[in-house]
Amino acid sequence: MQDSVEIVLVGYSGHAYVVYDAALLSENKIVAYCDVSEAVRNPFDLNYLGSERNDSFDWHSDRLFALGIGDNNLRVRIGEFILSKNKELVTIVHPKSTVSSFCSMGKGVFVNAGAIVNAFSTIGDMCIINSGAIVEHECVLEKGVHIAPGAVLAGNVNVGQQTFIGANAVVRQGIKIGKNCIIGAGSVVVKDIADNSIVYGNPAS
Repeated sequence: MQDSVEIVLVGYSGHAYVVYDAALLSENKIVAYCDVSEAVRNPFDLNYLGSERNDSFDWHSDRLFALGIGDNNLRVRIGEFILSKNKELVTIVHPKSTVSSFCSMGKGVFVNAGAIVNAFSTIGDMCIINSGAIVEHECVLEKGVHIAPGAVLAGNVNVGQQTFIGANAVVRQGIKIGKNCIIGAGSVVVKDIADNSIVYGNPAS
């Protein structure tokens, strides 16, 4: 990332604060934010550009965009809208994470502190790998997946689009989890999970 390139943070609460902090530590320059309304709190003194959906929004600048939205469906919907404007989504990787040079990472990904992504894993566009989460070798995360803090995916796990893996959940090696699923916090997944499922417990069901 060149020092002269400015980044717009998409969303400005909760998860966005964490993204800003990681961006700052990784020498990315976030200077403004866009959201449906101006934030009551502005802890980082960012300029408010309005909503990206407004007709008056400036798409002609050279600014890039970083997704600060935790909700999978909303993050993907807005991310795809930004891409449709031929703008770039920045991937933010916290300097205290560990990411293999042999993994593949898409657009608009966020990897937080303490996370580990191991060799030959594929991380799709707009995924979140949150604090202390582990994605082991040869995992595949499709677009818009969120791996919550402390969750562990053993090797060769496949996770479908926009699925949420809750905090401290554990997924056994080789498991396939469908799209639009929710895996409850602390769950242990030992069998494949169908699309659109909500499961929890040990074993998760």
